[in-house]
Amino acid sequence: MRSMDLAETYRARGWWRTDETLVDDLRRAAREHPDRRAVVVWHTDGRDTETLTYAELERRVDRIAAGLAGLGVERGDVVTLQLPNSWQLLATTLACARIGAVAGPVLPIMRKRELTFMTELTKSPVYIGPVEHRGFSHAQLSEEVAREVASIRERVLVGVAGSTADLGGARDFDTALLGEPGTEGAVFGDIEGREAKPDDLAYVMFTSGTTGEPKGVMHSHNTLHATNRMQIDALHLRDDEVTAMGSPTTHNAGWTWNFTMPLLLGATCVHIDNWDADLMLRVLEEEKVTFFMGAPPFLVDLIDRQRAEGRDLSSLHTFATGSAPIPPVLVEQARDVLGCRLYALWGMTENGAPTITRPEDPEMRAAESDGSPVPGMEVRIVGEDGAEVAPGETGRLQVRGATQCLGYFRRPEVYEDNLTADGWFDTGDLARSDGHGGIRIAGREKDVISRGGEKVPVVEVEAALLRHPDIKDVAVVAYPDDRLGERACAVIVPQGTPPELPALREHLDGLGMAKQYWPERVEHVGELPTTPSGKVQKFKLREQLV
Repeated sequence: MRSMDLAETYRARGWWRTDETLVDDLRRAAREHPDRRAVVVWHTDGRDTETLTYAELERRVDRIAAGLAGLGVERGDVVTLQLPNSWQLLATTLACARIGAVAGPVLPIMRKRELTFMTELTKSPVYIGPVEHRGFSHAQLSEEVAREVASIRERVLVGVAGSTADLGGARDFDTALLGEPGTEGAVFGDIEGREAKPDDLAYVMFTSGTTGEPKGVMHSHNTLHATNRMQIDALHLRDDEVTAMGSPTTHNAGWTWNFTMPLLLGATCVHIDNWDADLMLRVLEEEKVTFFMGAPPFLVDLIDRQRAEGRDLSSLHTFATGSAPIPPVLVEQARDVLGCRLYALWGMTENGAPTITRPEDPEMRAAESDGSPVPGMEVRIVGEDGAEVAPGETGRLQVRGATQCLGYFRRPEVYEDNLTADGWFDTGDLARSDGHGGIRIAGREKDVISRGGEKVPVVEVEAALLRHPDIKDVAVVAYPDDRLGERACAVIVPQGTPPELPALREHLDGLGMAKQYWPERVEHVGELPTTPSGKVQKFKLREQLV
């Protein structure tokens, strides 16, 4: 937690607010331009596009808030939201704030193992998800998890109409949370006097690291506001922006750049429920999208498809990207093929985007830097002794300031392990000065693979693989990939028949591990290279893979 004097400084400088939250941003937009489109959702399965104006979104938020209250959700309760990109996700998140509850976004690709851990930790009383998504039954998943997690009292599913799936006692979102009070199946509770305050918890979002278990990052309405305010100011964004993104909204990047940031602006956010580069190009053209944020794989896909289709992207002026180094050719292709300016940023779920390149910088700075600090955030690069390194030297990147999270949910000791005595958060990344007041990421001290912007928790995957009877030892390491930046390779010391990739995938599937964590390559070795103390020298393995 921050000291009172720092909090007052953040408020005095406008980075934090004294009496407003995301709900007030919604009210302001609904008051100033009620008929402006707030959210537009395109569906990859061909369903009609859904659009809500700010006035419509405000009405639905109040109704869903009453529904959640009717289900017994109390102030401070974490409502689990395992929803794909949709207006229901945005509206329910705001409804949680309306009654002082906390949003608990979960990626739709998470499965029983991860979902059980998350809901047990948060003691979530309500699960909200789709009946099914991309051919997977979330109705069945949530029913299985609810049997094991005692706190889950209610399950609410989106997409019940027309579905033949067995709901297992779950409620219909449209009936329970949107139905008129008094109609059969509708629930209704009192929502007055319960609204969240600026320093209240806004969400708990899980991110995986090297500790073997996901960490629930806690952000308040104020830390989220600081993140959004800095991004808007750094890139000179306006209230008439039309934003879009490739990531799930339950990922921190999607949450901030294509939900809470356009909400603060009173702008329009456009979503597609699954990534499809061809559909996104059509969306960019037809919706006249002005701003896009996405990891480099999304940029590469859009450049490739635009070369083939040649759509009118004249409205698109800004593309922000991060999570991997940007080669100069991508800066040029963004300009020449997509017609937009590319900006590089660095950030984490824990702190949003503390550094970003600016419109005032030379265009090619995006290929040379991960940006300079935004107002309200400080960065420093330190050596093993904790002292700042000399310019040009590589060290550990540490940050502090107004966008930094409040900690890890019910795991304060894990968060404190990453804090210095004077309040700096050790990011686990290695960086050096870019020579222009900013930073250049040089690698990661923590053993996490970044696959298309998604972090693979290496320790967790290795532990799961070691449960295979034919694996004596294993190291999961990154190898470079032109599209995703990195992919995961399992380097295995076998015992018995050396297991191949299909066997590994079947094994991890049986353990309920999410597919994006599975290795995509396997190599067999007689032994792993180690230091005298027995630590695996993964840099040697990475060199061999390259």
